[in-house]
Amino acid sequence: MALDSNEYPDKSISKFESMLKTDDVYFFDAEDFEEIIHYYLNNGKVSLGKKAIQIGLEQHPNSLELKLLRVEILVFEDKFETAEKLLDELQNIDSHNEEIYIQRANIQSKQDNHQEAVNLLLEALHRTEDSFDIYSLLGMEYLFMDDFESAKRSFMRCVEFDDRDYSSLYNVIYCFEFLEDFDGAIHYLNDYLERNPYCEVAWHQLGKMYYSMDMYKEALAAFDFAIISDDSFIGAYFEKGKVLEKLGKYNEAIENYETTISIEDPTSHAYLRIGRCHEKLGNNDLAKYYYYNTVHEDPLLDKGWLAITDFHYKLENYEKALYYINKAINIDGENPLYWKKCAKIYFALNNFDEADFAYKQAVDLGNYELDTWKNWADVLKKLGDFGSSTQVIIQGLEFYPESAELQYKLAGVYLKNNEILNAREKLAEAMQLDIEKLQLFEDEFPEFNKVKWLQTLVSEIKKTST
Repeated sequence: MALDSNEYPDKSISKFESMLKTDDVYFFDAEDFEEIIHYYLNNGKVSLGKKAIQIGLEQHPNSLELKLLRVEILVFEDKFETAEKLLDELQNIDSHNEEIYIQRANIQSKQDNHQEAVNLLLEALHRTEDSFDIYSLLGMEYLFMDDFESAKRSFMRCVEFDDRDYSSLYNVIYCFEFLEDFDGAIHYLNDYLERNPYCEVAWHQLGKMYYSMDMYKEALAAFDFAIISDDSFIGAYFEKGKVLEKLGKYNEAIENYETTISIEDPTSHAYLRIGRCHEKLGNNDLAKYYYYNTVHEDPLLDKGWLAITDFHYKLENYEKALYYINKAINIDGENPLYWKKCAKIYFALNNFDEADFAYKQAVDLGNYELDTWKNWADVLKKLGDFGSSTQVIIQGLEFYPESAELQYKLAGVYLKNNEILNAREKLAEAMQLDIEKLQLFEDEFPEFNKVKWLQTLVSEIKKTST
């Protein structure tokens, strides 16, 4: 396995590169070549690594380690057949070398044979006492297989070997999250912190777990400990700001977001959060300033454009809202949220033709939310196109067959279109689904409330439902 690039001196590297430049031939022992090759592979200099392997094998043709490094390169280049042949040769020489099984597992993994890769890695475990890297590889294979329980246990072993292996720690928590075992994650992190009380990464992760469980007081304490452990830890300040927002402490939240900006270059996400806090505080000019900075910093951040659009929409500045959402659409016309917001603005402006077009775009791009179908049907109803309104609601019911709201709306549109039999059927279905939402129908279609057959139908269904 490749070593970290800081585990060996630069002297061998300089000597090797000098040899390449002058065409002189210098002798290195096999261990020197291994260090040189690891250095190049860890720094992405594959061609120099291959050159070092070639020269190394010329000087040490029987070196098993150099041959294994050659296998690593072959696997990297997807030359699996050649790599397997070389591994067969090496296994005849040393059948107990765990690296042979690791490389075979790597080949299987790259061919999506993850269970076979796991079997080979388990075989490698039996052949070595230095199992840290193998558990890490096992964890990744289990993740590929969506076996999060086994992955979690593998990464836990890595953390047992090295408390500072934050990559494995993150993976452990990722597995807990995927398994929705937040209590388990909190218990694990608290145990970890008893051994490592000044680990800012663990405090940060613990705070996020508490936040996901709406335990805001505990989350604040965890983020405070992360900041005490490392007062330049931007993630802790940012997450603490989010908790303070939830608690309605907007000024304190702003202070934490501003701290992230003072430590490092400002981010669009920080500007956006500050803008939202100022909006909640009624500081409209400041909110607008930070929203503008958000989209300036990252023009592709949809939340920024939606925030500045919503800001003007709430103030009923519909023309300005339309201007900004159209700017967003010009940048990313494939974003369904932009089109949906655009449709709402056109509806507010009584421009129903454009609203109809915008809703169609939103749906074509994959927005199938319940309110999209309801609002689009309302637009078509405003246009007097009851047939199209009916079709839109029927489409929506394919996604939300248990939606009484859509059923009531469909019954009303059928009545508008004078399709009495269809209206009776849908109204009966809607009332059987949720009789209490009949009020929605009565509010939206008051002109039908006194229709005799409708009153009789309502009375009959109310009797059977009691």
